[in-house]
Amino acid sequence: MNHQQPNPLKVNASWHKYTLDFKFDAGTSRGVLKTKDSYFIKIWSQDDPETVGWGEAGPLPKLSPEEGKDLPSLLDTLVKNVSEKEIHRSEECILAFCEEMVATDCPSVRFALETALLDLHHGGRKLIMDNDFFSGQAKIPINGLIWMGDAAFMHQQIEDKLAQGFTCIKMKIGAINFEEECRLLAGIRERFSADEITLRVDANGAFSPAEAMDKLRRLAAFDLHSIEQPIKAGQYLEMQRLCASSPLPIALDEELIGVTELQEKAALLDTIKPPFIILKPTLVGGIKATREWIRLAEARQIGWWMTSALESNIGLNAIAQLTASYPTDLPQGLGTGQLYHNNIASPLEIQKGQLVYQPGRQWGD
Repeated sequence: MNHQQPNPLKVNASWHKYTLDFKFDAGTSRGVLKTKDSYFIKIWSQDDPETVGWGEAGPLPKLSPEEGKDLPSLLDTLVKNVSEKEIHRSEECILAFCEEMVATDCPSVRFALETALLDLHHGGRKLIMDNDFFSGQAKIPINGLIWMGDAAFMHQQIEDKLAQGFTCIKMKIGAINFEEECRLLAGIRERFSADEITLRVDANGAFSPAEAMDKLRRLAAFDLHSIEQPIKAGQYLEMQRLCASSPLPIALDEELIGVTELQEKAALLDTIKPPFIILKPTLVGGIKATREWIRLAEARQIGWWMTSALESNIGLNAIAQLTASYPTDLPQGLGTGQLYHNNIASPLEIQKGQLVYQPGRQWGD
């Protein structure tokens, strides 16, 4: 790798905590979220302080490898160290620099630094990767997410997503009675065939290995596209058995968190042999790490899609641009930017089940 390029970036950095307020109580298998903290990294050039790059570290409570770490102290150290460095002006060098600066057990922080530096590298325009999405020429198909809650709340969300024109719906399951969840899925299938509406479910590890196969057989009756993480992560042989014999395609999600070495990633895919993997850059180590997972998956004919992890529009924008750098027809999980009362105003918009970037719109501060 050539690190001897002219005109390196000499940067300063700072960070800022921002608390996002949900529009509703967001039910997950790890509890109900009312607020969520993000940490914005701000990078600017010493030669041009008016040009600023932004990145977002948005660790997920009870799930991110950063859980339990003193993030303010860690970020204080990071911005001090970054401000003392020169960074060469290429995507390859920027991503390698971030790998050196941030440990693998801080994936959301590494993703934030990658995003901020790439944004600065491209002129501080929220341009992370130059492709047809940023120019407004390409739209990304996404799934409509149905949050956990009581049956009435989930039913209302389903009706809203259908009215908004979504043709792929993802329902989180495992929080209410399984029979009730099956009734909700049956209600969709009575109205729409699999050709009209694609259905995905996400169990977030809610099933025990003993009951998983029976539940997978029940769910398969609803012509589902896939189920995410039916059992808890780390049970490789049990997951291998399920992937081999399930009538419903399985997608690994939490299973990928904390798996950082290339050999570990390859071994996981070769052992479990999943039909799909789901990639959350905030949780799996950022842009470079996500690309590594994609390379490994595609070499094994394993499908994948990208999912945001409750980031604000800053993080969502970066993930969308990363997604758009690959040709994929599968609906992506990129619709979470609309969850908050106080999100960052952005050109991102959802139109009939597709994420769109409107170049004529301005970013808020």
